[in-house]
Amino acid sequence: MAGVYAISDLHVGFAENRAFTEGLRPASGDDWLIVAGDVAERFADVEWTLRTLRDRFATVIWVPGNHELWTIKDDPVQLRGEARYRRLVDMCRGLGVLTPEDPYPVWDGQDGPVTIAPLFILYDYTFRPDGTSTKEEALKVAHEAGVVCTDEVYLHPDPHPTRDAWCDARIAYTEERLAALAPGTRTVLVNHWPLVREPTRVLWYPEFAQWCGTERTADWHGRFGAVSVVYGHLHIPRTIWTGDVPHVEVSVGYPREWRRRGEAPRGPRRVLPVPAKG
Repeated sequence: MAGVYAISDLHVGFAENRAFTEGLRPASGDDWLIVAGDVAERFADVEWTLRTLRDRFATVIWVPGNHELWTIKDDPVQLRGEARYRRLVDMCRGLGVLTPEDPYPVWDGQDGPVTIAPLFILYDYTFRPDGTSTKEEALKVAHEAGVVCTDEVYLHPDPHPTRDAWCDARIAYTEERLAALAPGTRTVLVNHWPLVREPTRVLWYPEFAQWCGTERTADWHGRFGAVSVVYGHLHIPRTIWTGDVPHVEVSVGYPREWRRRGEAPRGPRRVLPVPAKG
């Protein structure tokens, strides 16, 4: 039976992860694959990965993670911020890969149609450490603890003044699109960063949570008819439930991380049909 599967945080800059990605195959020729961000830092590696997967899966849907948006010195593509994102979108369209800028595709499964909504929502430093009430306080705590996301160096928000201002713009754009869906539309919401804070509660370094999402999306699964939410970023693959809605982290992570869980990374996880709770 064909299905929709999801994976994220492939990080193909690592040889082991690239070999794993090269070996990915669909169970059915009609399977769809969601790639929920952090494919790689270098533009050419992102393109290679999505081209490889698009050649195998019936439909591929991509959302950006923070690593695709980095501008690192040895990448020939030196675009920053919004311009880099738009270049990635153009590349995806050339490959036939769907993005957050395209019409939302509809999966017609055994339980009826489901609209898959790829999102690009960043973070706004509202997942703050306990005892802090502002972005400035949260960043001060992180710097004192020595836990600072590399985004602060490589993820440029141009032309927006800050990353949280870019997040504001993306929220406004995305809310308008989701609100325009017909009443009763069932959705799968896909974002690289989790839409609720709960998954970050188990981070070894809680100061890192402020780079992991925004409190402003906490009710989106209810507001926009989600039957499932897909995310990555944390490198903690698991499912949590908010009411009857599964929030599924589908990350592979770095070799040192997936080796702790077994001899090989876990493959794509099925999103549709929605697996039973428990």
